Amino acid sequence: MISPRKIGIDLGTANSLVYVPGRGIVINEPSVVAVSVFDNRILAVGKEAKKMIGMTPDSIIAHRPLKDGVIADYRVTEAMIKYFINKVSGRIRILKPEVMISVPAGITSTEKRAVIQSSMNAGAKATYVVKEPVLAAIGAGVPINSPSGNMVVDIGGGTTEVAVISLGGIVSSASTRVGGDKMDVAISNYIKNKYNLAIGERTAEDIKISIGSALPQKEEEIYELRGRDLGTGLPKNIEIKSSEIVEAISDQLKDIIYTVKTVLRETPPELSADVMDKGMILSGGGALLSNIDELITEATGVPAYIAKDPLLCVVIGTGVALENLETYKRSIMAKK
Repeated sequence: MISPRKIGIDLGTANSLVYVPGRGIVINEPSVVAVSVFDNRILAVGKEAKKMIGMTPDSIIAHRPLKDGVIADYRVTEAMIKYFINKVSGRIRILKPEVMISVPAGITSTEKRAVIQSSMNAGAKATYVVKEPVLAAIGAGVPINSPSGNMVVDIGGGTTEVAVISLGGIVSSASTRVGGDKMDVAISNYIKNKYNLAIGERTAEDIKISIGSALPQKEEEIYELRGRDLGTGLPKNIEIKSSEIVEAISDQLKDIIYTVKTVLRETPPELSADVMDKGMILSGGGALLSNIDELITEATGVPAYIAKDPLLCVVIGTGVALENLETYKRSIMAKK
């Protein structure tokens, strides 16, 4: 295997994806790392580590190094980046690769330095960091360098990033630390409060994917689930309806809509007219929630469209930007 000279990484709270120009998306794995408690050793990364969530003995902790879209544990994040670079490069590397990493729009300079440092320590020759909404727009095929307003709503696992982009830069933006993960927690809490039943985060996520919706469905869907009865401590089966999930995640959706409205209010009038004309693009895993485009259109009066392959927009954006560094140099925040 020839070592790639350029690598794009979408470092997400829930999943991390890696893109190599010429080869496409080569890794799509959960952002989970399993660590041994006794000697602080990293035991598994990605899919192998995710299998351990909720299943591990006390001697192993399976945790997510990114919380709400930012690095919560630098050492573990560095190990994850190193794992990705090694996996695509092989152990024998003649050249160190140039690495581009997506970061939240609201990142602080300290957090940005930490991402760059983690990548350099993991074996990168140079590290570029680009804000997530910009990469999502590039990956969705939006001409971000044009002198007109383009609006992107990127709903990830940990954060929702909303931005209006013109001439390659962000004109107005806002982010909220609400995304797919908070929806999972809300579903889990709803079931606990209503049915006195405890379920794990993987079950909550599965319910959201299977019958979750932003608006009530014309035809009610039903999901059978098994959890632990908090009264007896014994396993118990129940059925839950899609309308209950709409209710369970309504607060999280209100937060996302509030963030979208905040950005619309702060957008200069000329660019607002462009956004009204073209509508906004929805990307990220949260864009796959049934009827979310309809809900946002209803709430804001601006048409919302789901990007093609919303889960892959950001990582495809890293690939396009890496192959056209000159074109997108205004959008790139830092290089080291």
